[in-house]
Amino acid sequence: MPHLTRALIRKRAEHNEGIISSLEEISLHQEELEGIREVLGTTCRKLKIVYLQNNIIPKMENLHHLKELEYLNLALNNIQKIEGLERCEFLNKLDLTVNFIDFDHLEESIDQLVSRQHLRELYMMGNPSQMDWDPGFKDYVIHRLPQLESLDGTHITKSMRIVAAQAYPRLEGE
Repeated sequence: MPHLTRALIRKRAEHNEGIISSLEEISLHQEELEGIREVLGTTCRKLKIVYLQNNIIPKMENLHHLKELEYLNLALNNIQKIEGLERCEFLNKLDLTVNFIDFDHLEESIDQLVSRQHLRELYMMGNPSQMDWDPGFKDYVIHRLPQLESLDGTHITKSMRIVAAQAYPRLEGE
């Protein structure tokens, strides 16, 4: 299986003349990557957009150097919980569509996003937590993340927030 290496990053940075230190966007999708190696953050600290969808990444790790990251796409991977985003202060869009985030890790995962004040769009459809607990999932996420403007591509309205706030005490007991 391929690993995330400096050579792969340089290859995917051809639009930036192979210069990786100033790279702001990189597409590493469909590379069968098994993980996010530290080389991504240590060599590309200016990244704002990272496409890592359709790999076999099991864990969100080594993202702490990406302080300017705005959009992270990890759809179609093997992610089991949301983690490792503490230093991604400017993250405003996170795509975790079709992963393995289940109900047991949902509260811990959402806790990781509460302090991401710039987060406006979150995609989690196709995860066990969403499929097994629909519609409670939507209400839970909307209530816990008041900064969100969109969940799974649906604009969050004021009435949706009211419904979520009313449902939240019941959902906490489930």
